[in-house]
Amino acid sequence: MSETPAILLQGLEKTYGEGPRAKRALKGINLEVPRGCFFGLLGPNGAGKSTLINILAGLTRKSAGSAAIWGFDIERQTRQARAAIGVVPQELNLDPFFTPRQAMDFQAGLYGVPAAERRTDEILAAMGLTDKANAYARTLSGGMRRRLLVAKALVHAPPVLVLDEPTAGVDIELRQQLWAYVKGLNAAGTTVVLTTHYLEEAEALCDRIAIINHGEVAACDSTPALLARLDRKDVILTLARPLGAVPAALIDGAGEGLGAELLGPQRLRLHYRPSQMPFAQVLARIQAAGLEISDLTTQEADLEDLFLDLTRKVA
Repeated sequence: MSETPAILLQGLEKTYGEGPRAKRALKGINLEVPRGCFFGLLGPNGAGKSTLINILAGLTRKSAGSAAIWGFDIERQTRQARAAIGVVPQELNLDPFFTPRQAMDFQAGLYGVPAAERRTDEILAAMGLTDKANAYARTLSGGMRRRLLVAKALVHAPPVLVLDEPTAGVDIELRQQLWAYVKGLNAAGTTVVLTTHYLEEAEALCDRIAIINHGEVAACDSTPALLARLDRKDVILTLARPLGAVPAALIDGAGEGLGAELLGPQRLRLHYRPSQMPFAQVLARIQAAGLEISDLTTQEADLEDLFLDLTRKVA
């Protein structure tokens, strides 16, 4: 028997309002997040990501379908499901009169974590908040408040951690510190679900990604498999002498997927589909064009290219 997914969504729907003004935020989402995965949940603003997370967190009621966390149905086994997940919200919802230490201890108490088992100091240190542990939350910077939200989500050691835009407003050094800690949690077995608009972060961190658009799953696969879908590479040539036009040898006349454009008098971009034309053939066409090259670089398609390709499509 296969292992129960960390998160399992089947036909999940959410409709706000009724009648002609009703808005379907989620349109029958089917999604599995494997245990131990670092999972990216991406999509443009208004795609339904926050609605989905709020349903998992118990803040929003679903309209139809089912959702389970660590094998626990969010409606029939509410207490177990909520204990299995820690959610870092996008909004900075902190009590301004609590210190980080007090906020952590209060959160741990809500989850029934005994005082002897609390990891307050460890988590505060990991979030870079040790020197602010006894300062009021209202005195913290925006980046520090966001790190405190991450810390609060970890107090009960949930097997599933959901991070909704966790690095918004966080400086580079502390962002790296945060990711080092989260990657350590993931390596130790914690399932991490990340939503972010920093697509380079998602590409570097996530081993599996789902892209949601207009309340539906537009794509879901391993990160390498998703990137391979674009089937496109670019070659940038810096030429020894200026060109007035693209050479005929680089103009695609046989449907091979080769394209070329001048970026400047001495810069030429070639784009091709590796599935149709091997790189050796591209080099042969460059040689046939008689170009004298002073530099050559290649560019792979990245997650941003795929994201834009999928989310530009109208539902």
